[in-house]
Amino acid sequence: MLSAFRRARKSLAQLVLNRRLALPALFLSAFALAGCVSGTGPSAGPVPGKGEPVQVALLVPGGSGQATDAAMATQLENAARLAMADLSGVTIDLRVYQTGGSPANAQAMAIRAMDEGAKIILGPVFAQEANAAGVAAAGRGISVLAFSNNTDIAGGNVYVLGPTFANTAHRLAGYAVRQGKNRIMIVHDMNTAGEVGKAAIQRGVAAAGGTVVAVAGYEFSQSGVASAAPSIVGTAKGAGASALFLTADTAGALPLLSQTLIDNGLDRQSTKFLGLTRWDIPAATLALPGVQGGWFALPDPNLNAQFRSRYQSAYGETPLPIAGLAYDGIAAIGALAKSGKGLGAAGLTQNAGFVGVTGIFRLRGDGSNERGLAIAEIRNNQVFVIDPAPRSFAGAGF
Repeated sequence: MLSAFRRARKSLAQLVLNRRLALPALFLSAFALAGCVSGTGPSAGPVPGKGEPVQVALLVPGGSGQATDAAMATQLENAARLAMADLSGVTIDLRVYQTGGSPANAQAMAIRAMDEGAKIILGPVFAQEANAAGVAAAGRGISVLAFSNNTDIAGGNVYVLGPTFANTAHRLAGYAVRQGKNRIMIVHDMNTAGEVGKAAIQRGVAAAGGTVVAVAGYEFSQSGVASAAPSIVGTAKGAGASALFLTADTAGALPLLSQTLIDNGLDRQSTKFLGLTRWDIPAATLALPGVQGGWFALPDPNLNAQFRSRYQSAYGETPLPIAGLAYDGIAAIGALAKSGKGLGAAGLTQNAGFVGVTGIFRLRGDGSNERGLAIAEIRNNQVFVIDPAPRSFAGAGF
């Protein structure tokens, strides 16, 4: 199951927003894009005093005894502090709290942070912990910007910063339909993540004006993929599918599925593979014959490259993809504080959004997010951007 739906440390640390600082102030301006919403009324949230430091609680998964959690906690704090250094005209008072990998601890740390004066909570990482922190903060009017991408916990005072299936499906389906790939067959894992991914693709294709011509599932196993492949290919041909939208990821069925479909006679000249997940992580995936010519979505590669370079220079290691979310969270908080807006729903969900290391993004009233993604194609074992990430929410299907 994908990281969005389970506390899967490895996949979340490696997958959440694909990766990449003395960048000029313009790069991350933690400035909101134009068109801010007024921050008055009950949804305004805490309004930082003019010139006063904004106290932000960063909840990280340290203290669990897991090395991966400890590494993630360090990188989230590092990225948040890099974002703080880029802010102009606003000061962040960052307080770091370790959740120990437990919802109960996350709730206790959220309460402690608010007792100590936190105006907003950034984190935690995992869905159950984020939900617990959100429950604790709701009664005090404090917003929680979680690093999770599980939209089941989103809503009320909880916002998820992680990449969502819905966002990717909307962007990629829109591009595919504009390129004439409008007869789409969905091929999904028969597990929870696959079912959720299937639903996201169905909505994305409908919104783009395309047609879902067929849906096929396979058991999430090697034998399941092998036995289902001939039927999937036959259905695709019979339905006249111009694209197959796959929910499989690189750590799961994708390597076997992509090749097995081709081996069973799928015509790649007339039928394009579309990926709901990142196909460039790990990099070894790019050498797979089955993914050549496939399309997938990813955050703004240029901004990510700048972030990766600066982080590497500052800390001597490559940042995990999830680290960029901590930067983005501080960027949004700094933008609102500088403009004098509250840290509640009115400011956080401003239509124009914010700019971060992953490109433009905005939070929605339902607690989910939209991110400006690029579309890439794999050719000759390399990634080529074929449709750049938008720089505002006025285009690219938004």
